[in-house]
This record gives sequence, structure tokens and C-alpha cells, in this order.
Amino acid sequence: MDDDIKLINQKKKILLKAIGEIVLEERTKLKKGINKFSFEYDIGNGLLSRLEHGSTDAKITTLWKLANAFNMSFSQLALKIENKLPKDFNFYE
Repeated sequence: MDDDIKLINQKKKILLKAIGEIVLEERTKLKKGINKFSFEYDIGNGLLSRLEHGSTDAKITTLWKLANAFNMSFSQLALKIENKLPKDFNFYE
């Protein structure tokens, strides 16, 4: 059981890192600092920083706001994140 929990935690870190990389890449493309971006899109700058560092999980509403801020649909953002993950990424295999 402990091995299962360790594996899930490792997978979660991989996922959060992928999300963070995409968020940072897309925010950088907009040429906006973290404070300006967080203010303009109503996402706390602390939360945004933790997301970009892969150290916190995001609510679906936050991911939706980010997708809109990046001028993409939620599914487009999800696909970018999915493409950043290892092939056949799955929490339970």
C-alpha cells in the first residue's frame, strides 16, 4: 500500500511540474510579470508562483481562468499539459 501511495505522489509531482511549465511558458509569451498577470486575471500572485513552480495543485476554475488568459480553450490548455507528460501517463499504472 505504501508503494502505491509513493507512486501516486510521484505521478502527482510529474503532473504539477507539467502544469507549472505550461503556465510559466504561456505567461512569458504574454510578456507579463507575475504581479501584473495575477492582477489582470484575478489569480493570486502567490498561487500563480506556486503553480509555476509545481508546488501546488490547481482548482479547475483556476485552470479555466488561465486558459482564458492565454486566449485558449480549457481543452487546448489540457492538451498542452498532456503533451508535456510522459507517454501514456496514468496515476494507477
